[in-house]
Amino acid sequence: MAQLTRTEAKQKVRILCVDDEQNVLEGITLHLGRRYEVQTATSGAAALELLEKDGGRAVILSDMRMPGMDGATFLARARSVAPNAVRMLLTGQADIESAISAVNDGQIFRFLTKPCPPPALLAAFGAAVDQHNLIVAEKVLLEQTLHGCIKALTDVLALTNPAAFGRATRIKQLVVEMADKRQVQGRWQVEVAAMLSQLGHITLLPETAERVYFNQPLSIEEEKQLAHLPAVTEQLIANIPRMEAVREILASYTAPPRRDLSAAESSDPQRQLVRRGAGLLKVAVDFDALESHKNSAELAIETMAKRSGVYGPEALEALGALTATRGRGRHAGELRDLAPNELCEGMLLAEDVVLANGMMLVARGHEVTLKFIERVRQLPKGSLKSTLRVLVPWRGAAS
Repeated sequence: MAQLTRTEAKQKVRILCVDDEQNVLEGITLHLGRRYEVQTATSGAAALELLEKDGGRAVILSDMRMPGMDGATFLARARSVAPNAVRMLLTGQADIESAISAVNDGQIFRFLTKPCPPPALLAAFGAAVDQHNLIVAEKVLLEQTLHGCIKALTDVLALTNPAAFGRATRIKQLVVEMADKRQVQGRWQVEVAAMLSQLGHITLLPETAERVYFNQPLSIEEEKQLAHLPAVTEQLIANIPRMEAVREILASYTAPPRRDLSAAESSDPQRQLVRRGAGLLKVAVDFDALESHKNSAELAIETMAKRSGVYGPEALEALGALTATRGRGRHAGELRDLAPNELCEGMLLAEDVVLANGMMLVARGHEVTLKFIERVRQLPKGSLKSTLRVLVPWRGAAS
């Protein structure tokens, strides 16, 4: 029989087999070892420990009858640790009814009966690996679709309303930093909600959008439009997959925080994510609005703290802790006035960039990219001021 090449060995699919009988594991390894990278464990607890360290397994096979934790229980717990792994159950004839129940209740791919002939074992693992590849491919496709939709929406916002896009960028950065400090689970959903929080502004007339950005008086009709923007944003993203939590955050962040949560709501991870995400987004939106009106960070937080019942205490504490340390993170640097041809990638614009005709090019907080530098270079001479105020990050500042 031909030897596997080094490249083929590196590409072996990883599987995990669990059985309290060492001789069974040795037999499985013997039959599967040439085709797969086999890892074994003699108990459900030991297998869970392995998965928690590294859940990257394509297939997990477990014996049904094991002391301490049976196979069905182990596979149910393994599902939360390694959700992409395909799970199979190995059982004796006496456990058939339990195995059928485990398949139906625990979303187990299939069960094998002891003794399992090598051809049947190989065939089952081949089908399980194919199923794993299908799961991963669908997940990648879904994530690419999701990311593409979000990018398309933010690109539209950047083109139609640079001021709102700049504000969304600043809000997103605030929310991300606060979520990191509070170790919020599911941070990507909170981050996406922040980035899309200003999306509804694409429906505003240019003159209304300008008055909103510069905090100028609005008509009664414009006030109604502004109040309706969160609902507009929610409608715009309603048909994008995997955005349920994002939509809930955007729909609820303008409402006062609830303090009368039921026991079921308090223990529901999805509800906790929405509640925490909405709280962080609310303080970030209001903080940016106050700071944009030339308030210092300290005065902005003091003003917000006086608004009784508007913010959750956790979100305000996160904002206070963040602003106290921001100078040591991404915002650490030196303010400079530079000519457009002196801009470098990674700098942050410290003020709005407005063209000579009064049209805003980008809002403050925008990170200078190679694409932006090229865009500036292509502008007609005299379109920009001779210098732009930017924040030049210090070396070693966190990105």
